[in-house]
Amino acid sequence: MDFTSSAEKYDRFMGRYTRTLAPALADAAGVESGMRVLDVGCGPGGLTEALAARVGADNVAAIDPAPQFAAACRDRHPGADVRVGGAEDLPWPDDSFDATLASLVIAFMRDADRGIREMARVTRPGGTVAACMWDVPGGGMTMLSTFWRAARERDPDVVGERARPGLAEGDIAERFRRAGLEDVVEGAIEATADYASFDDFWEPFTFAVGPAGEYLASLPPDRQAELREACRAALPGDGPFTLTARAWYARGTAPGPAG
Repeated sequence: MDFTSSAEKYDRFMGRYTRTLAPALADAAGVESGMRVLDVGCGPGGLTEALAARVGADNVAAIDPAPQFAAACRDRHPGADVRVGGAEDLPWPDDSFDATLASLVIAFMRDADRGIREMARVTRPGGTVAACMWDVPGGGMTMLSTFWRAARERDPDVVGERARPGLAEGDIAERFRRAGLEDVVEGAIEATADYASFDDFWEPFTFAVGPAGEYLASLPPDRQAELREACRAALPGDGPFTLTARAWYARGTAPGPAG
């Protein structure tokens, strides 16, 4: 799917989780000083920031199909090689990077298997490919699971995000193996986000960011109000609260002799 929202609206909706998710994925991928790394589907640059903090912006490349996200990432991380484009046709030569990462992207690739093969192609032999996606079907991503549960209570035919690639446990790892990556390991990483109030939780859904925001925008005002109140009833009161989020991840090694 295409993301048309501004970088600032994405930050309000999902970017607040990236502050803890991005370092956790970088840890899982073993990113450390001296590496050259690529952030696939960088969005406004949440993971790019975590990577640049470890290896320096000059050693980071990033790409996103949404021009406004790529522009924001470029502005926020001077020195990084940020380009507009999709995961399925990465504009770098073979073996360009020590590690290639994709955070919360596989579900939105037009061809997830091709995107992963491209990630492997641009990673040097012996280098690392890693990716993560939220556990929405299992209820691990509290924000999205709360929204879609309330939506399905009102319309059992709502599919939500459950059928998208990467969301089910083990799906990313299986795709990595199909792409020829070796020594694939998988697991879960955790993230958190703080909310000042329920309104702080709900307003970003009205920005039409991602599948949840687009679904909300498709509803008439009375249905939107019903869904809002159902989410309110499922969450803490009007004061500040923190939500947890679990993402499934996989890490694999690009094939060929390391050198």
